[in-house]
Amino acid sequence: MNINKPSGANEPAVRADQLPRRKPAKITAVDWQILDAAARQRLQEFGVDEGVAIELMHSGPMGGDPLALRIGRMVVAVRRAQAAAIRVKVNEAS
Repeated sequence: MNINKPSGANEPAVRADQLPRRKPAKITAVDWQILDAAARQRLQEFGVDEGVAIELMHSGPMGGDPLALRIGRMVVAVRRAQAAAIRVKVNEAS
C-alpha cells in the first residue's frame, strides 16, 4: 500500500449513467463506436468531449430513462444507453 498517493488517484472512470446524482465530474473518454450515427452527432453537438464538465441532474422514474445531464453549461436529456458510452471521473473536491 502506497500512502503517498492522494485518495482516489487510481479510481477508474465510471460510465455517466452510473454517476451519483449532483456529483460534478469530467468526461475522460467517449466510446463513439457503440453509438449509432444520429446519437454520435447529437452528443457531439451538445459538446460531449474529453475534459468537459458533466453532472447527473435527474433520472426518469421507470428504469431511469431518460437522464438529465448537465454538459458544460446546458442540461440535456439522453438515453441511459447513450450515457453509458461516456466515461467520467468524479471531481475529488465535491
